[in-house]
Amino acid sequence: MGKPTSVKDVDQHEIVDAISTFLKKGGKIKVPEWADLVKLGTNKELAPINPDWYYVRVASIARRLYILYGGNKRRGVRPNHFVLASGAVIRKSLQSLEAIKWVEKDARGGRKLSKQGQKDLDRIATQLRFGNEE
Repeated sequence: MGKPTSVKDVDQHEIVDAISTFLKKGGKIKVPEWADLVKLGTNKELAPINPDWYYVRVASIARRLYILYGGNKRRGVRPNHFVLASGAVIRKSLQSLEAIKWVEKDARGGRKLSKQGQKDLDRIATQLRFGNEE
């Protein structure tokens, strides 16, 4: 293996797929029973097509927390037709990540990626990066 690898060093789509596969195979994340009935935002008309969408959403949120280091990001002016995503899905995803000790509550409010979560995400990124080069 070469130099250390983090989530930032691999393609975002590949890492989200790898994390979601890891979470699904691990069996620690429990998909809510309402997951087949929900749509992911007020701008959507239908529910997600992918049957594993919940694992993908949890993986995407975990990656996002890793990139931001749990801090605030200044966004400037919002687009005119910006709509929020489903708050319940994001809240349940974060609770699922808390259950497997990847996310912890921050003393200043909100949540941040835990050391265990960062370690596991780095391990998945390293396997993904060096698995593709062989």
